[in-house]
Amino acid sequence: MPAYEAHLDEIATLLYERHDLSEKAAIRIVMRAQEDGFFSAHDDDPSICTQARAEADATEIHARYNRPPEPASPSSSGPRRDAGGNPGRKHTPPNGGGSTRRKP
Repeated sequence: MPAYEAHLDEIATLLYERHDLSEKAAIRIVMRAQEDGFFSAHDDDPSICTQARAEADATEIHARYNRPPEPASPSSSGPRRDAGGNPGRKHTPPNGGGSTRRKP
């Protein structure tokens, strides 16, 4: 395995072991850091992929990325609003929302 991939694996392991994260959460954090370009220098110069660097990276990545991801857009969170910015209204069916069955 090339040094870069082994380095990412080591960081995920350190996040799991030292920061009490699940394996899935540790991998997700490493992937988010990778998407943000955190490891660009590591990819360019694999000689910096040392154990000491992995430990420092794990600490920094945990501090930086151990929180829920930001929402994709403001419209994806909060109550629905109409074009004028007013809260949306629930649609009430013509029968008042009650059962369509008639009482005997």
